[in-house]
Order: sequence, then C-alpha cells, then structure tokens
Amino acid sequence: MSFDLVFFGGTGDLTWRKLMPALFQAFRHGKLPAGGRILAVAREERSDDNYRDFIRQRFDEVEPAKRPSDEEFARFAQLLHYRQMDLSKPDHYARLKRWLDEPKAEEGRATPADTAVLYLATSPHLFPVICEQLGAVGLNHDRVRVVLEKPLGHDLQSAREINAVVRSVFKEAQAFRIDHYLGKPAVQNLAALRFGNALFEPLWRRESIANIQITIAESLGVGTRGDFYDRTGALRDMVQNHALQLLTMIAMEPPPTADAYAIRDEKLKVLKSLKPFTPESVQRDVVRGQYRAGSVGGQSVPGYLDEAKVPAGSRCETFVALRTEVQNWRWAGVPFYLRTGKRLASREAHIVVNFRPVPHPIFAGMSNANKLVIKLQPEDGLELHLMAAKGSVGSGSEALSPVSLDLDFDKAFPSERVGAYERLLLDAIAGRLNLFVRSDEQEQAWAWVEPILQAWKQDTQGPRPYVAGSWGPPAASALVARDGFMWDEEQ
Repeated sequence: MSFDLVFFGGTGDLTWRKLMPALFQAFRHGKLPAGGRILAVAREERSDDNYRDFIRQRFDEVEPAKRPSDEEFARFAQLLHYRQMDLSKPDHYARLKRWLDEPKAEEGRATPADTAVLYLATSPHLFPVICEQLGAVGLNHDRVRVVLEKPLGHDLQSAREINAVVRSVFKEAQAFRIDHYLGKPAVQNLAALRFGNALFEPLWRRESIANIQITIAESLGVGTRGDFYDRTGALRDMVQNHALQLLTMIAMEPPPTADAYAIRDEKLKVLKSLKPFTPESVQRDVVRGQYRAGSVGGQSVPGYLDEAKVPAGSRCETFVALRTEVQNWRWAGVPFYLRTGKRLASREAHIVVNFRPVPHPIFAGMSNANKLVIKLQPEDGLELHLMAAKGSVGSGSEALSPVSLDLDFDKAFPSERVGAYERLLLDAIAGRLNLFVRSDEQEQAWAWVEPILQAWKQDTQGPRPYVAGSWGPPAASALVARDGFMWDEEQ
C-alpha cells in the first residue's frame, strides 16, 4: 500500500522531536509500507535537501540508540520532501493537491498514493482553516485521512467548533484524533490483561478493589514553552486527554468485539458515568499547584514564575490532583485519584490498582494489601505485588513479606517493541482507529473538566505552591488520606 504522509507544521518541535524519529524507527524496523513519501510543509522557503539537512541535525538530539547511521539516514532521507506553504492562502492548498495527485518518477512513484495522511502538527486554532481549505480543493476524498494533534480546543465550546468544521469536511472514520498515551505498549496490554485473560476479570470491581491511582509525573519544567503552557495548564494539557483516556481503559466494560467503534462506545460510557463536579466538590476534591524554586536530580531549578516567557503573577497551574468516582454498578464507591504535574520528584507514569485487604488476617506482617502497578514510563511493564512467607524457622507464627512479579515488556518482547508515536503513525497509515479518540469522547471529556475551569475562574486563592522536586502540594496527600489511603510512593 503506497502512502503520502503530510506534516503541516513540518519544522515545528513536535515534527522533528517526536514524529520524524518515530517514522525513522518504523523505517529502520521495516514497518513502513513500500512506496511512501513524507512531505513537510511550513512557511519558510527550503529545498528538499535543505530540509533533509535540518532533520539530520535534529536527529543528533534524540537518544543515541535511536539515531541513524549516515547510511541509514541517506536511505530514509529519500522519502523526505518539503514545500513552502502559507496556510491562509487557498492557492497553496491547490498546489499541495497537485503534488499529491501528480507525483514525479524521481520522487519514488509515478501514480497517486493509495492513502494520503494529513497530520496537523500545528496550533489547534489553525485546524478549522486547514480543514476548510482542504475540503475546498477536494483533499477530503475517501483516500484521505486527517490526524489532529492534541490539545483539540481550549474548552468545550472551542472543541465543539473544531469538531463541527472537521465533520463538515471529513467523515468520522477519516478523522484520527491522536493521544500518544494510547499508543504506549503498557496501555495496549491493559486491554489484553483485562479482556484476554480470565484471571483479573472476577476481581475487577468494587468488591475487590479499594482505589485506583493514575499518576503522570514530569521532572522537567516548562522550559522555553512558558507562553504556550501558561495558556494551557496541567488540567488541559494532561488531565482532559491523557489521564482521562487511561481512566476509561481501566474502567470500561468488556466490549463485544475488538472493533474500534465497540471499544470507543465503552470508553464513552465511562466518561458519561464520571461523577460531575460542582463548585463545592471542586473545592473539596481538586488540588491545583504551581512549582516554586527547588532541586531536581541534585540541580537547582527556578520556580514557574521565573521561567522564560511566563507572565508575571501567573495563576496557571502546573500540578493537578483530583478525586472522582465512576457511578455505575461495577465501580460505585471506588475512588479514582488522578495526579499530574511538572517539576515533580521523578519522571514516571503509572496506574496503581490497590486491592482490598484480606477480610481476616491470620498471618503476621499483613499490613500491605495486594496491588497491580501498570508502568507507562520511563519503562513499560506490569508489577503484581503479593504477600509470601519468608520460610523462617522458630518465629512462632508465619511472617509474610511483600514480593512482586515483574513483567518488563522490553525484555519479554525485545524484537517487537514499537514506540507510541511509531505505532500510532503506522495505524493512521493503515486506517486503524482503535487507538484514536472519537469526537463524542473528546467532547464529553471537556464537558467533565469544564466545571473545574469555571470554578477556578472564581477562585481568588490561585494555585497552591509546591517545591520543585517534591510530589506536589501537601494538600494532594491530604486528598487521598481523607479516604484512609496514600499515594503509591508514600506506602
């Protein structure tokens, strides 16, 4: 299957930092379909060779194991092309259509591609004008797919406006709303763990599970993206999309099939079942914070207000912790805790399923209950924490100690590992929608966080300060402790 992959925003950070390295890995692994072309479009004037040099230099900034050799890049570079494009000019879209419709033999193919994937790696406010112009020149036929990078909108209204324009130009099956966390191997294995094995399903409910914690922690600050981040904040940047998508994968009912629509129907049901927020419950169940100067990894780091391009006196949150519930028969009464932030103690993302303790302990050392840890970063894997006998003699009563069964996906499947963006790009080329977000899912997620945003507008206190290198404001620990629990690192 031949393909054309077009990156709008072809010189932006997302393209050269994430997308091009992911495509190179797919090329290195022999997973890119034959007969492909990759086109970057941006405002600057560049030749193909100039753009290839630009990407080659950027590859020096990725981790060493993922850098191409000179010979590898020379072969990969033959797929890369560049065209200058002003996204406000209709004739530039017509020129793009001609490039897609009339490939030249020296570009690797003499006939139009079987599939054209148009990846909008731009600011979301440009999505409507790009989609409208694509439709105006006929780049919305059945062979075209459009990939929309998050964040899709700034609130519920803007998300609806973008989706309305997208739906007016493309069919739902042509729109691929990307959330790269859904491409992580551990998230894919979450579905396999639940629906491919009989072991956990009888336990996956309120009778056996005490609470579920979802943590997405970053040790980095906002860097040079202070102006962008200040317009976004942790709630929009991480909770509305990544954290809620992970929650739906944990809490969804078994779908009737592995079909994309069946899976996304079940995820939507979870989002509709989330306990809605009120001004009072936002005050009680949501903690927002902003980092101050501290130390991360032994290095002193500035506070958020001292970062480049951050407005003086900003009230933007760099940390969010919240408590919610899924109001249905499976999960009634089980608290779900979500937490994300910048400049935290470490870079890690995980889901912790804490099981209830045994109803009648007969062994010594039974303070720890079982838990399942689904690790998303920096490594992908599963840990099942159990209690086992030490086998010591003369203790009078058998003492138990915690042990864990640890599955490292990199070691278990060393030749099959595919990065998140690599997987999702290949799925977009192949037309597989399972790991992409449907418009009604995305709008329901915005509807759920909207009361939090509205309550914060009325809040005169602003975010709580926390020291960089910590796990956030003390109020985040109190949020969990109120129910008699602790965050995983505190246990």
